[in-house]
Formats: sequence, structure tokens, C-alpha cells
Amino acid sequence: MQRVRGTQDFLDLTLFNFIIDRARRHLQRYAFREIATPILEPTELFKRSLGIFTDVVSKEMYTICAGEGDEQICLRPEATAATMRAFFNNNVEERPWRVFSWGSMFRHERPQKGRYRQFHQLNIEYIGAPSLFTDVECIALIDSFLSQGLMLDNYALHLNFLGSLEDRERYRGELRAFLDAQPVLPKAIVDRKETNLLRIFDLKDSDCQALLANAPTLIDSLSPESHAEWEQLQTLLAHVGVSFVINPRLVRGLDYYNKTVFEFVSMALGAQNALGGGGRYDYLSQTLGESDMVPSIGAALGIERLLLLLESRRDTLPLPREKALVALLPVAEAQQPLVLVCAQFLRHHGVCCESFFDGGSVKSMMRRANKHGARFAVIIGEEEQRENLVVVKDMVTGSEKKVRQEQLLDELNVT
Repeated sequence: MQRVRGTQDFLDLTLFNFIIDRARRHLQRYAFREIATPILEPTELFKRSLGIFTDVVSKEMYTICAGEGDEQICLRPEATAATMRAFFNNNVEERPWRVFSWGSMFRHERPQKGRYRQFHQLNIEYIGAPSLFTDVECIALIDSFLSQGLMLDNYALHLNFLGSLEDRERYRGELRAFLDAQPVLPKAIVDRKETNLLRIFDLKDSDCQALLANAPTLIDSLSPESHAEWEQLQTLLAHVGVSFVINPRLVRGLDYYNKTVFEFVSMALGAQNALGGGGRYDYLSQTLGESDMVPSIGAALGIERLLLLLESRRDTLPLPREKALVALLPVAEAQQPLVLVCAQFLRHHGVCCESFFDGGSVKSMMRRANKHGARFAVIIGEEEQRENLVVVKDMVTGSEKKVRQEQLLDELNVT
């Protein structure tokens, strides 16, 4: 029986946990609180928030019929809409609500390097935060997490500004006029032209990219007010030392974004080069049916993408050291109860122990202890049991020493 295509087994979580632990420590300095939302959410939540014509909703969601009243639920494809739902469901009054979460997301995509059908994201959300200074803080927060928290340097920040609703409506007219003037349009552009016009810039096909190279840009269509905000965003990022590349084609793949959008990319990742990104979503609350606008900004980082970047420099990272292992070896069945008690005593005092109850010769158990990476082997035979002693063998130097059982903890000195 094989695992489901597009999923993976994590048999060594050292790097994974390193990312999460570093994120927790980093975000606590920014006064963020960790939350968790369900993996199962109403399908309608994402139809409203992401846009019915986005690839996520139209092709990639894992939808389930709950049976009772034919309610449609799905495995969550992203976390921002779920966080906003939780904000309203739980009547949160705090503004801004600074929260982060991490966990599994699900999308029915074609699996490839860095892209899975079950994947993991770290999500950071400022809900109820209208200030442009929050945009800058959010971007700087992620940049410092990558550079200082994870010690990465092989990435770049791409930045764009989508303006107001009026700016985008005006720009759509300009873009549609440009497309109408083309003698031939690739089918992918034709399909999106009538359903989700701005997302033609997400198309990676070379023909599409070549045609769009001469298309008008949204930042050239901004109103004076939006243009001033766009200029201020760039100035403030420079003030806090965040380098960026202006990418006028960056629109992100979801409908709820407005104004600031950004993406962190790394050429070391290959074709799937985005390791995370986000932007402002001021109108998401109203899209979900609320009467009031709740200006917000957030971002998500792909943990699998971060793992790919960190794996090659694993030896340079301050990964937590595993506790030294102590192997307890009973020479015969008669010593097994004593080994059980001894191991429990050591664990109570913080020692990492493994007891070998499966029999075999001392020599074979020693080989197993060495294979398991034991730092010390504690051997208890008939004589040691009778005289209240144990044999402590240093697995590095090979030296052996008999000590009294009550002195074992001091002798090991591995807590």
C-alpha cells in the first residue's frame, strides 16, 4: 500500500520543527498570538473569499458532501479566509488582531518539486490594521525571519501595488483594450479575459508572457492618492532596510487582495520559486457577508519550500542537539524488572533511556545500542543485581566502570 500521490512522510522532523520553533520565537517579539483553525471548512467560505473563477476554487479544492442537508465542506486550501471567519465567529474585539497559525493545506494540483497536494504553511495575519505602516512591518517581519531567524540569503522580495477598486476598474478597461487590439490571443488568456482578467499575469506559458510583456501596468494607472501611497510604501521599506524588486506583473493568485502585494522568491527552488507571499485584503470581510470593511494584511510561507532551501545548509544551522541516549541492557530475564525500574528512575530525572527487553547476548545488545547511537550502555547482570551495582560503558571511549545503583545518575551526568 503506497501513500497518496502528492503527500509525504516526515521521518525526521528536526528541520520542520526548527522552522516552527524559530517562527514562534520571532513572532512573539511582534506580539503575535498563536491560534489554530479546523482543517475542514465550509466550501462557500472559499468560493466567496478566493473567487469562484480562481484555479483553487474551480479545480483544486477537495470538496466533501457532509450528507446532512447536503452541506458542502472542504479541506482548507489556505488559511486567511479561515482566520477571518474565526475572527467574526468568536466576536474578537481586539484591533489589530495579530495572530499566526501553521498546519496542513490541501490542493488538488499536479505534484512536482516543492508542490504537494497536502502541504504546510505558516500564516501571519494582521486583522483590523488599516495603516500603511503595518504593511511595512509585515514585510519587514518576514524578511527578518528569513534572514535572521532561518539565516537564508538566497531570496528576493517582489513588490507591487494593486491600488483601489476604482484604480483596478480603470486598469481593466486599459488592459482589455490592449488585448482586443492583438491579432491573436493564446487560449489561456482568452479563457481568463472574461472571468478573471488580472490573473492573466499568473500564466507562465512563454507565449502568454511574450504577449503580456508590452501590456500596460497597473502601477501606471494609479490615482494620485494611490500613487502617493505606493511611493510611501517604497520609501518606508527603504527606511527599515528591506531590499525589494518592483514587479508590476505580480497580482497574486487570489481575488481578495488589494493595494500592497508581495512575494518572496528564490531561484534555488527551480520552477516553483515562490517561498511565500501575501498582501492587503481590506474587503475580505464584506466578501464573506459582513457589513463592515475590516482592513487587514497577511502572508503565508510554504514550509516545504523553506525545507528545500534549508536542507542544503543543514550543517550550518543551530539545530537542537538530541539528548544523549543511555541504553540499559539486562543480561538475563531475571534482571529485566530491575532495568525497568532503573530506566523509569533515570527518565524521571530527565535522562533519555532505551531498555532492551528482547533478549539476545550482551554482545548483540551492545551492537544494537551502538547502532541506535547510545552514548552510554548500562549493563546489569546477576552479580550486579545481587551486589546493587551496574556496569557503565562509555560507548565513545570503550571504558567500563562499576558503580553503585544509587550513584548511576551522577556517573552518567547527561541530564
